[in-house]
Amino acid sequence: MNTTPLVVIYFFYGLAFFSMGLLVAMEGGRSTDARLRMALRPLAGFGLVHAAHEWLEMFNLMGHFSPLVADIYPLFALSILAFSFLSLAAFGAYLVLGSESTWRVSLIIPLGLEAVWVYGLLVFKSRYGSDVIYTVADVWTRYAIAIPAGLLAAAGLIVQQRAFRRAGLVSFGRDSLWASVAFVWYSLGGQLFTAPSPLPPSNFLNSELFGAVFGFSIQLLRAVAAVFASIFVIRFLRAFQVESDSKIAELQAARLHESQQREQLRAELFRRVVGAQEAERQRIARDLHDETGQSLTAIGMGLKSLSVETDSIRRNSTLTKLQSLTSDSIRELQRIISDLRPAHLDDLGLSATLRWYASRIHELTSIQVRVDIEGDEPALDDAVKITIFRIVQEALNNVIKHAGATVINVKIHYLPGEVRIHIFDNGAGFDMKAVQSRIGRVSLGLAGMEERAALLGGGVTVSSRPGYGTEVEAVVPVIKSEAV
Repeated sequence: MNTTPLVVIYFFYGLAFFSMGLLVAMEGGRSTDARLRMALRPLAGFGLVHAAHEWLEMFNLMGHFSPLVADIYPLFALSILAFSFLSLAAFGAYLVLGSESTWRVSLIIPLGLEAVWVYGLLVFKSRYGSDVIYTVADVWTRYAIAIPAGLLAAAGLIVQQRAFRRAGLVSFGRDSLWASVAFVWYSLGGQLFTAPSPLPPSNFLNSELFGAVFGFSIQLLRAVAAVFASIFVIRFLRAFQVESDSKIAELQAARLHESQQREQLRAELFRRVVGAQEAERQRIARDLHDETGQSLTAIGMGLKSLSVETDSIRRNSTLTKLQSLTSDSIRELQRIISDLRPAHLDDLGLSATLRWYASRIHELTSIQVRVDIEGDEPALDDAVKITIFRIVQEALNNVIKHAGATVINVKIHYLPGEVRIHIFDNGAGFDMKAVQSRIGRVSLGLAGMEERAALLGGGVTVSSRPGYGTEVEAVVPVIKSEAV
């Protein structure tokens, strides 16, 4: 008998499933669908193990096994055949059930098929002789496991086809549908016509009948169905690349949109900063003109009058007034300088400056400001100190302007490597979504705090809701002062 055609059929039969199993094993983990990722693992096992079975059949047909190997080969071949079809059943069960909560339940299906298969083998062992038991076992494996597993895989691929359609991947849905059709042919046509055996209906519905009716071997039908199933499974694996490209495009678009928003906010913030600088210059000029300038003018006029004053009493009175005006001018200059940059930061440190600023706000507004310090203040860099002070200052100014609060709690926690700031008030609060949806004064104030912290690698989080006050949390990395 010429076995060459069967050898070639077995080779391509195994090659088809091996290629499918290898590609599924390599690409299956890229799917964003956890259900599909889980299902593709046993499909990869089916392809690789079943390919090994068909190639072993090829070598056995070619007579390459030694007598010792040939004796144990039927049992080994039966075992890997059953294992491969149980893997195919697990693939179909995962796809059909489809829910994460039912994944473990889906294992009951292949385990149930295995239990029926083992029970049948035990029954047939006592019923049939050793000369036909392996043939009967092979037929029973195809009846009890292969046909249900193939139909289950086909049903699972139909479920996956619907999932592809819902995701807008219509062409990959068609590939999944055609793979389902190929598995139906593989299970019903390819596994129903088994080797002739005493086990009904294989005693008449077998490979010999198939060959007599159709004129070619059942192995060729199985091989063709395997090739088509593998091609369409491999084709729908391309959906993972499309899915991945789509996710990357979405991520890039989101980053671009975020970058545009950040640049827009940064430009607006820069405009407001420049405007604030000009307003501050105008305020300083006005203060110097209205207070210090007038005082200096009065002092100048008083000094001029002294040069012509001859009465000692009037001269002493004028000197007293000039001393008072000079003291007032000095205090006014100190106030202006303090607003620009508190000298306390350099003289007393951050903690003392915050307590001084809190007492000053209380004097000006009657708002109770409590400052709690945890940990020992390290020797901070000037940039860190002024950043923390400005964040607290901006937060307190926002409360004064908008919140209507009576109590503000400020907590500074010095930790190794960072400073944590927590500010909470009992004011009116505001709608965070409404603020974040527009670029306005409040949002720019919040953005200013975020920008200051971000420049040092930190961050600011603001949470609020109407009627429950506002909470500001900031983290600023510690940069040690170079002077230390």
